[in-house]
Amino acid sequence: MRSKFIVAPLLAMACSLSAWGQAQKIGVIDMQSALLGTKDGQKAAAELKAKFTPKEEELQKRQQALQAKQEQFRKTENTISDEAKATLTRDIDGLTRTLQRDSEDANQDLQAEQQRILGDLSQKMNQVLGKYAGDKQLTIVLDVSGQPNNVLFASNTADITRDIIALYDAAAPLVPSAIAPATKAPGSAPTPAPRRPAPVTAPK
Repeated sequence: MRSKFIVAPLLAMACSLSAWGQAQKIGVIDMQSALLGTKDGQKAAAELKAKFTPKEEELQKRQQALQAKQEQFRKTENTISDEAKATLTRDIDGLTRTLQRDSEDANQDLQAEQQRILGDLSQKMNQVLGKYAGDKQLTIVLDVSGQPNNVLFASNTADITRDIIALYDAAAPLVPSAIAPATKAPGSAPTPAPRRPAPVTAPK
């Protein structure tokens, strides 16, 4: 008798879960790939690279110049006068501080630009995604680009990334400039931030 009381609820639960699974339609999207895969996203990636690469190259040159001064100090610190040593130390300290500050400012500017563009693009993408989910009667859409990604398995048939990219591009023409001021048409997806110059250190 006791086994009947145990088995019956388990069977009822299994049937309930089976019915729930059959009733749900789940889609999976790599949102990061979708954003960067649109024409707007590709345009924004190219424009951000063109806009911020000159600053990145300038910072890299300044980093190299600082490293050259540090090497000069190491080679000559035992032969130059105390006055010359003090002057070189002040120069290196000043270059170190300004380079660190300017590197942080440049990365903050890039991140702010990325976030603004991402916000504009995400609004358009969410509209496309919402309509698609409604048309396909999807109950849940999971984003597998997030970290941590807790989706352990998803059938290829559930991946809607390519469909959403195609629908996004078909929904509106490419905007004139993906990194135009926020008052203009929404832009596109961000590109990875440029490499930060190697850490700078003052001579010991």
